[in-house]
Amino acid sequence: MPWIIVIGENGMASRVPEVSSLISEAKSAFLATFGEEANVAVSAPGRVNIIGEHTDYNDGFVFPMALPLVTVLVGRQTKSGLCRVKTLTDHADRPLQVEFKPPSPSTPLKPTTPSWANYIKGVVANFPGVISGFDVVITTSVPLGGGLSSSASLEVATYTFLEAITGIKAKSLKEKALACQKAEHDFANMPCGIMDQFISTMGKQRNALLIDCRSLESTLVPLADPSVTFVITNSNVRHNLSGTEYPVRRQQCFAAADIMGKKSLRDATLQDLERYKTSMKEEVYRRARHVISEIQRTKEAVCLLEKGDYLTFGKLMTDSHHSLKNDYEVSCPELDELVEAALEVPGVFGARMTGGGFGGCIVTLVKQESVDSLISHTLQKYGGKPTFYVCVPSEGSQLLSV
Repeated sequence: MPWIIVIGENGMASRVPEVSSLISEAKSAFLATFGEEANVAVSAPGRVNIIGEHTDYNDGFVFPMALPLVTVLVGRQTKSGLCRVKTLTDHADRPLQVEFKPPSPSTPLKPTTPSWANYIKGVVANFPGVISGFDVVITTSVPLGGGLSSSASLEVATYTFLEAITGIKAKSLKEKALACQKAEHDFANMPCGIMDQFISTMGKQRNALLIDCRSLESTLVPLADPSVTFVITNSNVRHNLSGTEYPVRRQQCFAAADIMGKKSLRDATLQDLERYKTSMKEEVYRRARHVISEIQRTKEAVCLLEKGDYLTFGKLMTDSHHSLKNDYEVSCPELDELVEAALEVPGVFGARMTGGGFGGCIVTLVKQESVDSLISHTLQKYGGKPTFYVCVPSEGSQLLSV
């Protein structure tokens, strides 16, 4: 498994739990809860988006990598006619154990409380096979509300678990990702793009993934230079994108595209936008300016990374942050403070907020030799209690040995 080091607020380094220890923890809880041994184990990763933020639902490009932070499910199929689920995640809303009947034409599944269980229900509702029942325990090393896609990792892990217990596989990884996206739309009331489920399904070790969110074509881009690394800094300020801001941003983008007579902002240029500026509200104009420029930045950034031009790539990362802060208005003081601190460190090429915004994480491209300086400087400058993750791109969802 690719290495990952986590540095807490005290500056001390430790390792995120290995997948094997997550499996062991979940197996023990499964035996204690359900009275028998689990015989299936699966995992699916969280992700960090390197560049290309809020472009996915605008038919644009995104550039994520899968992380060695994963959600693990262990369990077994049953004939009980019940789906019994227990989470070991302390930060989830209560209760931490639920049960529900598999869906049927006369009794379809519907979202209820607790909210964490709706991600599982949504995947069960969108799974193509017949489910007789199951017992399952969930554990994760993906921080909740950190912008690292804990929800998609749970959805994709659930789908992978259902494949394992039923023997029914998705026709393609794309179909699997789309089913998980629909689960989040319908059961979590979150109109997300396709990026998170795609990378959690299709990630590969030592590669990022350039995704065309219109054609759903994807291209692996190697990230194997040992002299540089991406450091993820968690502000530990949590956000909830199911609130009002995310849907409002989507509608503003759609409105801008409609005013310009475009199918989506993917088809618009900055010249188009200037031509129609007086026909739209200032706020809508700025939202569109971020998306159109971010799509272009993402295409340019991937070419630069392939050439090893980290200096210019880093500048585009920082430009992305300023655009998200000023035009899209999804940053917050904590994220801005973290980015400013990172950019003061020699050896840092660029930094930006990552994820939906309003808290969560930043991602920094830095020389490997400067990682310690980045961490110590951030600890001095940031008023909150950050956590740092130093890691390499990892594998997507997979069946594990129990």
